[in-house]
Amino acid sequence: MSISGIFPIDKWDFKSESVLADLPPDVLASLTANKTEQVYKKGEIIFREGSYPSGIFYIAEGKVKKYKLDNDGKAHIIYLANTGELLGYHAILSEDRYPDSAAAIEESRIAFIPKSDFLETLEHSDILSRRLLKTLSHEFAVLANSLNMFAQKSVRERLALQLIVLREKYKVNFQAGMPVEINMSRDDLASMVGTAREHVVRVLSEFKEDRILETRGRKIIVLDVNKLIRIADLK
Repeated sequence: MSISGIFPIDKWDFKSESVLADLPPDVLASLTANKTEQVYKKGEIIFREGSYPSGIFYIAEGKVKKYKLDNDGKAHIIYLANTGELLGYHAILSEDRYPDSAAAIEESRIAFIPKSDFLETLEHSDILSRRLLKTLSHEFAVLANSLNMFAQKSVRERLALQLIVLREKYKVNFQAGMPVEINMSRDDLASMVGTAREHVVRVLSEFKEDRILETRGRKIIVLDVNKLIRIADLK
């Protein structure tokens, strides 16, 4: 089922895929004049926190996790980017190093757009400038909501919320009534929820007992998104 109208997905999910959608042909041609594409294997690094950006990345196909490392070298996932989304432009706009790292969470086809092409197109395109500004504002709101959620919600509620968001990202040729398979390791899911792996495994088992979902290996199949919405308790 669609969750439109019953769950505020835009409060929890970035929408950078709208930046390049239906751009005027001349603007898109200028932006992508020198783009290159590369296929990244699952787990392969796209860019590392602290390195200097030489361009931006566009996910032509696949999914990418953005994460930060703590002092112990443990990764904390801050966002899962989907097909159609942009990566790396924040560092270029701020003229700074990458604030986080990015790695493919599944085999992904990624386009690279040189920094010079991005900045030149941005300078001459009001529509691209407005879209990026709108996207940055939305991302700030999503991060603020996420920080509030981590401070106030239980592990059970946070996991329910992340499963709702991931269900939207993993929809492929979706039709009403179809189950949605989330293909993600328990370690990555625990990182997104902000808890230990064993806590995620325990709560997933509880959700299975309640017929909210089922699992097949690492895959999680959401059966009842309405129950997840009630557990997330986002009143």
